[in-house]
Amino acid sequence: MRHGEAGFSASSDANRTLTPRGNEQAIIAGQFLYEQHFAFDLALVSPYVRAQQTLNGLATKVQIAKRQTLADLVPGGNPNQVIATLSEQLTGLDNIIIVSHLPLVGYLVNELCPQLPPPMFSTAAIACVRLPSEDTLLAGSGTLEWMHQEM
Repeated sequence: MRHGEAGFSASSDANRTLTPRGNEQAIIAGQFLYEQHFAFDLALVSPYVRAQQTLNGLATKVQIAKRQTLADLVPGGNPNQVIATLSEQLTGLDNIIIVSHLPLVGYLVNELCPQLPPPMFSTAAIACVRLPSEDTLLAGSGTLEWMHQEM
């Protein structure tokens, strides 16, 4: 998932906060996931304020058992490093949500599903990638099930 709409007035990119619209988008996305009967065993989230706020908005509507801030989930993060970290966390987990930024979210989907070009994510867009049931995740082993973007 990409974070909700963020403002531009901040001391640094990492400190940009969600706009009121961005907060609303996060809650709407959480409601959508709830209506699809999702609950998450783990949320991996960027340390940037807007991603943290997006996860907080999601959590008002959908159950998230555990949260972990991951330093690699920044806009210029390495998708292969994220996949390696994700692979270490898979055992016993059914549903994981990642909240991050452009361009990383598109590159991450592309690494997991290389038959697709990196998808464009509008703010608060969600891509559902099904991973193999094995305990080890490899790049190229995912299937894009759907994408949801608020209109």
